[in-house]
Amino acid sequence: MDLLKSLLQREVFIGCAIAGAIVATIGSYMLNRQSGVNPRMSRFILRTGYAITWASVAIFIAAGFMSNR
Repeated sequence: MDLLKSLLQREVFIGCAIAGAIVATIGSYMLNRQSGVNPRMSRFILRTGYAITWASVAIFIAAGFMSNR
């Protein structure tokens, strides 16, 4: 239960959202660049960034349900 409480802290889902945005931005930049970057790897990085961002949304919703107010 302590792990769940530490996961639902505000700093965790804000950090997760920022990290996801950074990873998605890097993936988008790599995908739009016309250099020798593998497009499959770029799409994987982009989708990973989206997944991290959506995980932060899920943590935010769970934190709302678990709050005592």
